[in-house]
Amino acid sequence: MHRKHAFGAAATLAAGLSGPAFAQDGAATITVATVNNGDMVRMQGYTDRFTEETGIDVEWVTLEENVLRQRVTTDITTGGGQFDVMTIGMYEAPIWGAQGRLVPLDDLSEEYDVDDILQPMRAGLSADGTLYAAPFYGESSMIMYRTDLFDEAGIEMPEEPSWEFVADAARRLTDRGAEVNGICLRGKAGWGENMALLTTIANSFGARWVDEEWNSQAGSPEWLEAATFYNDLLADAGPPGAAGNGFNENLALFQQGRCAMWIDATVAASFVTDPESSEVADSVGFALAPDAGNGIRANWLWAWALAIPAGTDAEDAAKRFVEWATSRDYIEMVAEAEGWANVPPGARASLYETPEYRQIPFAEMTLRSIEAADPDSPTVDPVPYTGVQFMAIPEWQGIGTSAGQEFAAMLAGQQTPEEALAKVDAMLDEEMEAAGYR
Repeated sequence: MHRKHAFGAAATLAAGLSGPAFAQDGAATITVATVNNGDMVRMQGYTDRFTEETGIDVEWVTLEENVLRQRVTTDITTGGGQFDVMTIGMYEAPIWGAQGRLVPLDDLSEEYDVDDILQPMRAGLSADGTLYAAPFYGESSMIMYRTDLFDEAGIEMPEEPSWEFVADAARRLTDRGAEVNGICLRGKAGWGENMALLTTIANSFGARWVDEEWNSQAGSPEWLEAATFYNDLLADAGPPGAAGNGFNENLALFQQGRCAMWIDATVAASFVTDPESSEVADSVGFALAPDAGNGIRANWLWAWALAIPAGTDAEDAAKRFVEWATSRDYIEMVAEAEGWANVPPGARASLYETPEYRQIPFAEMTLRSIEAADPDSPTVDPVPYTGVQFMAIPEWQGIGTSAGQEFAAMLAGQQTPEEALAKVDAMLDEEMEAAGYR
């Protein structure tokens, strides 16, 4: 179907927004809580234009990922009212939406075109068919690697590599003298930090968090194989202090040329290929997240999205901001100012129909990675939960936080994989029992 909105009017926002969604709104002020990722920081640089066109002032609260999750969770569960717009993801949106804690986004303007949001993103941010958060960008996970180092070593990266290949290449490419680590992976404790990665690794090794009766499976042989693989790989080929590295720390290491490979969010592609911030921008390749021969790849599925807490006294102004920041016109504005490689990816289908964007080296691999993740069937064996890198149950935040601390301690050499998993297994069984799942 021909899309009348295919990106062809790049000056729309620069010249001024029009239509009912962007009408003047007096001197309203909204407070937006967001994560300190590059795309979100970039968005803040453009909000003066939003204020000029709407009269709505925007105050920002920008936080590190784990801190953001804590702050918005506390605010939403206590009804604190600190924020009019909050940045959340596919875990929180359907749970909080179903609980009535978020404003439904079922009346966005016709010009906004909700149907243009990629189906996996729309589904993951909805509850019972109602959208509760609008994706600013969507992501999966993939391999980013140094083509120059691979060429020098005579190693060819497949488009669909196995974990065995990745581990072998990482060890071969590690050069401690040159401060080049064969691979960089998340180790920082957090349900959305190390547990996002480790859960997808476990999925690909055939592990699962619980069986169909909600009994913990963290003590299974598959979990031990996955955790041991992860621990040994980082010990042999990862950077020093891996237990403290999350997304931003590993991004900095890769940009400095200190990672031969990095498996992380697809959204990082624009930053590692940016010549102004990356020392290796001209020698980066991309491949799908690895598998272990079980039919499941280590892809996650996530969107950083904007939601409006129920009870805000600035709902109309907040909704106008959400529309502005997640619109096609916003993407156009960034493309005109900074180039197509720097627009927020993974949210809108029309972006991947745009010829200029399809020429970006990582565009196709990002879309393939998103499509490879299936939140309804995330594991080899059946499970009673949905979600790829998390269990979509309210208790997951506490479970994932506790488990993340145990695995970080494992990476730091404070305990073995067996000891970490024994603690996680006992904790998970206790939580499932206490919450009434069995």
